Amino acid sequence: MARVAVFGGSFNPIHYGHLLLADEMLEMLALDRVLFVPAGQPPHKPASAVAPAADRHAMVRLATAGHPRFAVSDLELRRPGPSYTVDTLETLAASGDQLLLLIGSETFLDLLSWRAPRRIAELAQLVVVPRTGSAFDPDSTAAQKVLREIGADGFAVTAGGTGPARAVLIAHVTSLPLSASDLRRRAREGRSLAFRLPDTVMEYIRAHRLYEAA
Repeated sequence: MARVAVFGGSFNPIHYGHLLLADEMLEMLALDRVLFVPAGQPPHKPASAVAPAADRHAMVRLATAGHPRFAVSDLELRRPGPSYTVDTLETLAASGDQLLLLIGSETFLDLLSWRAPRRIAELAQLVVVPRTGSAFDPDSTAAQKVLREIGADGFAVTAGGTGPARAVLIAHVTSLPLSASDLRRRAREGRSLAFRLPDTVMEYIRAHRLYEAA
């Protein structure tokens, strides 16, 4: 049974911040691999706000190529309709792998607005990744409410992948000062994307003229 972290998102576009986080998670969580899952149709974003799913998937494949423990799934692209995390985890759980779900601290606090949040926590151990400098407080009323609603047994700061199976892990990793929205703006303005994302992704964005429209 492999230990797999599911890393979902719009990846609009993927950048070095995503890749560094995933690489650090491999060691911190004692993972066999990180599975990137680009959202086909993010339920919390209008379709006009993201590049076509096929392009985002292609960029993730380019960015992760060559890393022996990175994998990319097109599961959410092949499934019609909004890309709900619970549906993705239900499918992935059939493999028998031990699943962990990587989410940002802001996302964790918003988890109760997702479809079947309690089922999500049953299918995968949640790993909360606070952004460097964020004010995420696991003892806050909001965080504790999410814990109760999903039936988790408290928070645990991860150390070498350890932590109670029903606890929500907190993983503090390096956070680069990069944002996809800034990269889209730079692409739209014809500014440099160098050193912010892999050259192959930069070339793909330019060749397909992504993010040029306002």
